Amino acid sequence: MLRGAIAAAVTPLRDEGRALDEDAVAPYVDFLAAGGVDGILPLGTTGEGILLTVDERRRVAELFVAAADGRLQVAVHAGAQTTADTAALAAHAAETGADAVAVIGPPYYPLDDAALLAHFTAAARACEPLPFYLYEFKGRAGYSIPPAVIAHLRETASNVRGLKVSNQPFEAVEPYLIEGLDVFVGAEGLVPQGLERGAAGAVSGLAAAFPELIARLVHDGAGELGPVRAAVEQFPFHAALKRIVASKGVPVREDVRAPLRGLTDDECEELDLWLESS
Repeated sequence: MLRGAIAAAVTPLRDEGRALDEDAVAPYVDFLAAGGVDGILPLGTTGEGILLTVDERRRVAELFVAAADGRLQVAVHAGAQTTADTAALAAHAAETGADAVAVIGPPYYPLDDAALLAHFTAAARACEPLPFYLYEFKGRAGYSIPPAVIAHLRETASNVRGLKVSNQPFEAVEPYLIEGLDVFVGAEGLVPQGLERGAAGAVSGLAAAFPELIARLVHDGAGELGPVRAAVEQFPFHAALKRIVASKGVPVREDVRAPLRGLTDDECEELDLWLESS
């Protein structure tokens, strides 16, 4: 099962975001491992997973699992718009050798409890007995997973192990601190509070470019990531993270998948100045 500091990885892309940059994955994983994190979550919000095709997502999962090579835990995000795609991606993650699967609720449509239960049950059963984690992020899905659905899911799928919870403020995290489930906090500013309340660790987008900071926060309780998050969020987040990674000598391009956008020349200059001064 997952534990500790997990980096929500970026997905290396090329050709203005139209294609995977497969050659960049291994050196990027080396960079994350050297930063001291315990694991990686590819294809999540930070990894642009929802914008990639099913075939691309399968390939990305394969590349990250192979590059990790047992050094890091790999939890593949398999959440997709349809139940069929979600279940297929979850099954593929298990076949590929991932350590866990995470799934966000399908965005756009408001789904009742019965629909959500059927969706998550199909996804969890597709990857059994691999540990399965719900990805609770109201800001991206457009709704929260009702705790009653989680309770029923634990009865219908034997491999439900926990949740990644990216809600804010902490009052929106508390309903998911459920006994017997491992919770990973997504908002870096809430990690210390979450750990005090028994969370198993953190899954951090900032760790995609600053793995050492989230590792120190989770392992040693040291550091304050709020100012770093605020600084990076002044820019298009995904492209900024990739430029920061590149500035550290990792061959990751700034390319992102449309409709996400890259950095303007002025934004590049401003980001570089911040990096030099920080």
